[in-house]
Amino acid sequence: MGNARNIAFWVVLFLLVMALFNLFSGSGTTLQSREISYSEFIQAVNDRTVTSVTLDGEQIRYRAADGTDYVTVKPEDAEITQQLIADGIQVRAEQQEQSGFQSFLVSLLPFLLLIGVWIYFMNRMQGGGKGGAMGFGKSKAKLLTEKHGRVTFDDVAGIDEAKEELQEIVEFLRNPQKYSRLGGKIPKGALLVGPPGTGKTLLARAIAGEAGVPFFTISGSDFVEMFVGVGASRVRDMFEQAKKNAPCILFIDEIDAVGRARGAGYGGGNDEREQTLNQLLVEMDGFEANEGIIIVAATNRRDVLDPALLRPGRFDRQVTVPNPDIKGREKILGVHAAKTPLGPDVDLRIIARGTPGFSGADLANLVNEAALMAARVGRRFVTMIDFENAKDKVMMGAERRSMVLTADQKEKTAYHEAGHAIVGLELPQCDPVYKATIIPRGGALGMVVSLPEIDRLNWHKSECEEKLAMTMAGKAAEILKYGPDNVSNGPAGDIQQASALARAMVLRWGMSDKVGNIDYSEAHEGYQGNTAGLSVSAHTKELIEEEVKRFIEDAYQRAYKILTDKNDEWERLAQGLLEYETLTGEEIKRVVKGEPPHASDDDGDNDDTPSVTAIPKTKPKAKSNDDGGLEPEPSA
Repeated sequence: MGNARNIAFWVVLFLLVMALFNLFSGSGTTLQSREISYSEFIQAVNDRTVTSVTLDGEQIRYRAADGTDYVTVKPEDAEITQQLIADGIQVRAEQQEQSGFQSFLVSLLPFLLLIGVWIYFMNRMQGGGKGGAMGFGKSKAKLLTEKHGRVTFDDVAGIDEAKEELQEIVEFLRNPQKYSRLGGKIPKGALLVGPPGTGKTLLARAIAGEAGVPFFTISGSDFVEMFVGVGASRVRDMFEQAKKNAPCILFIDEIDAVGRARGAGYGGGNDEREQTLNQLLVEMDGFEANEGIIIVAATNRRDVLDPALLRPGRFDRQVTVPNPDIKGREKILGVHAAKTPLGPDVDLRIIARGTPGFSGADLANLVNEAALMAARVGRRFVTMIDFENAKDKVMMGAERRSMVLTADQKEKTAYHEAGHAIVGLELPQCDPVYKATIIPRGGALGMVVSLPEIDRLNWHKSECEEKLAMTMAGKAAEILKYGPDNVSNGPAGDIQQASALARAMVLRWGMSDKVGNIDYSEAHEGYQGNTAGLSVSAHTKELIEEEVKRFIEDAYQRAYKILTDKNDEWERLAQGLLEYETLTGEEIKRVVKGEPPHASDDDGDNDDTPSVTAIPKTKPKAKSNDDGGLEPEPSA
């Protein structure tokens, strides 16, 4: 439809330009002729100096014997045609235009052309709109039908609790009398809250697919335009369309684009956005009841939404859609791998154990990366090795084997990463070491990645202190090996990560006896939240920094002592990294004992790589630095 409008516009524009060209080219002929009086024309006829005459209504154009063109106007009662024919002069008559109305229209062509161009560009600026340029206020909500692919709860995995909460909405849409006869009313709205990529949009489509009702989808940013009042008009039109198709589901994605708290920010906010929000509030719960219309919205910023949106009668239910646990990840991998030919050695549960904190989108990307890697080397199906390589690429970044490192840089990186690994193996409450490498990945020259054994629900003080020690082990290793004067900027990422964890322990978690059980985080960091107006004295700030420094310094000394006591194991692991570049958890344990990383003729070692991954939940986020020292970021 949009292409047809564009073609029609350009056709009309072409015709207007051609009409203007003909108009001005016709008048140009007149301008090139010399105007004379009618009596002079009669005198020329009598003198036999006229060779040809063209009669155009009241206008007479003739050519003299010397080739000059003349033009004159004939009086209404004058008759000259018979005389010209009698004198043997060639006479040609042009068809008389019907009326002056066409001339009037032709005179309006330039103005019509300008208006048409203005309407066209205004229409393009507003995204086309329904109904042409005057349809700015029409809703942009798209109606999804069975032709777009029906999605049901079977296509949504890993969020069973969220599906159970929304099952009641499906039952109401299927059988509304079941609830209405008891006086019950179905919630008017459901707000899906969760991190990006957890399947909020897919879950909303599954509700419509299960209930078999129309599904309208629109983004929160589609309401707001450059003209004030357009968003409110689109909200009204959207609900009008929904009423015609009730019962139905309205899905508003990223509702925080239009539903932010009113009056927030400098200058009182945006008038257009606030008018749109006001209209949305009225439509959801105003004087007119919208029976059979259920609004489902999605956001990952619930904290910025206006309180009026969250009250009962509007978004009655707030459904949390979290990152899946290990069972959920296994189910999601099964859904995404259903169309991928898998090798006999692929175990989705092992892959799920090694992907802590991955969302549904992350897992879909993992399966796709594994398929691309298998296709790159010409395999007919995806093997476990492809999944392991894809997991390393997603978690740690792509290998940069083309980067040329000097022998000195490789050696420093090896001792740095070996320090992290040795301290991590020595401290029992540290997460098991999953892999160590000195191959540059992403923005780091090397890294050690560890994965938690169990689902992380909380952190204990002793665990945090051991985590700090493992984080500061990279700098302790450099100082122990090369001396304090030769320390590099490699531990920059470690210091940043350790500072974040230590500040969380002091400011938020009350793990410092000197600071006490007070949350200083927002006031200390300058935020204006629930603690607005809370001031922190200079003495308290100094005390906080002293405690943060003490936690980090104690962790550094602990790591330094462990590396001193385990110097032989540390040296063996560093030399092993220099020789093999990448070692898995089981291989690290072998090298530390002085054994080769791979046992000869032992097929059982082929399973070592996946077996070192435990049952994690928090996705290890890596922070890079110049020398390596890249560790999973703690979920503070």
